[in-house]
This record gives sequence, structure tokens and C-alpha cells, in this order.
Amino acid sequence: MGRVSSFDGVRFAGPSEPSNPLIEVLLCYDARSASMKMPQRIRGYCPFCNQHRELEVERVKNRPRSELRAGQRRFRRVTAGYGGFPRPKPEGREKPTKRIHLRFRCRECHKAHQRPGIRAKKFELVEVHK
Repeated sequence: MGRVSSFDGVRFAGPSEPSNPLIEVLLCYDARSASMKMPQRIRGYCPFCNQHRELEVERVKNRPRSELRAGQRRFRRVTAGYGGFPRPKPEGREKPTKRIHLRFRCRECHKAHQRPGIRAKKFELVEVHK
């Protein structure tokens, strides 16, 4: 029988590892630690190769915002000169979790794709030893 892992009471047991990368993320999550852990390499679907391959996972870093965007130009024009701030300050606190964006790079064709972001307080990529 294969590895038996649990995540919030749900048990996965079988002759082989789960092939779904999202289940791998859940299995890699350690309920005792405060951070979500994900393997640096997963096996998942590459839309460029059109098949499942080994993917390298990397966290997307925030880049500086462009000052040439239409909304930013409008904001600069409205706030220039005398007068108050153009919109009210946001009330309340910031969200308890941040959205984490991941980039998946295929090891065969070296092209990268992204999936919708996931929310977590802390996130770390871990090396999985086999």
C-alpha cells in the first residue's frame, strides 16, 4: 500500500502518489506549521507541450508599477495642485491573507505559465527528497 497522508481528516491512500498537483499541494501542507509548504518541482500539465511534465514552481515577485498607465496618469492629474484627495481613504484593516501568485516553468520546453493565485498567510517552497 502507498503513502497514507491526511489533510483535515481526509485520507489519501493508494498504490501510487496522487497525480493532481493541487492534491500534492494539500498533502505537502503541514497542519502543525503556520506556513503553507509546496514542493519546488511538481508534475503537472504544460499547455505548451500539451501533456503532463515536470514543472518547476517559482513565486512571482511584484514589479514596480508603471507611471504611464492610464489610471496612474489620471490619478496624478487629479491629485496635482491644490485640493483634497480624489477618493476616500479605505476604511478598516488590510486582509489577513495575501494572494500568492506562482509561475510554473516546464523543464522540457522551458516555457512558463501561471495559474490563479492562492491565499495564504505564509508560503514557502520546499525541496522534496525522494
